[in-house]
Amino acid sequence: MDDRAEPRWLDEDQQVTWRQLAAVIIRLPAVLDAQLQRDAGISHFEYLALSSLSMAEDRTMRMSELAADIEGSLPRLSQVVTRLEKRGWVRRTPDPADGRYTLAVLTGEGWDKVVATAPGHVEAVRDLVFDNLTKAQQRQLAEITGRIMRAVDPGCP
Repeated sequence: MDDRAEPRWLDEDQQVTWRQLAAVIIRLPAVLDAQLQRDAGISHFEYLALSSLSMAEDRTMRMSELAADIEGSLPRLSQVVTRLEKRGWVRRTPDPADGRYTLAVLTGEGWDKVVATAPGHVEAVRDLVFDNLTKAQQRQLAEITGRIMRAVDPGCP
């Protein structure tokens, strides 16, 4: 006797919606990455790191906080920061408040890179996402993605 419950299959509308969402999850990052590579010579993940640092107090964050902020692992971020250091855009330093942590600091050259790169990236995001939605749909998208993120990570605000 098999006591397993029957799977809760997706209905036809849910299947279409799921496939569209999966396509967005896969294709949108690739298109954004291509735009940034073409226009600025950096990856989307590198831009996220630079951008997050540019908005942080003193343009400085603990590496662990930066990794969490840009939805990346600490090992992946460490590799990216090494590349950014070689370009002179970021430097690492021990956290004076707690030497167990390492700080990532956006340099002046890194700030200049973000300032030069941001307009093209924002235009791509607007063109690909926001310009295709009404204001009401943008609010719905925020609500929908927030709900999904809280299901994926219950600690998410």
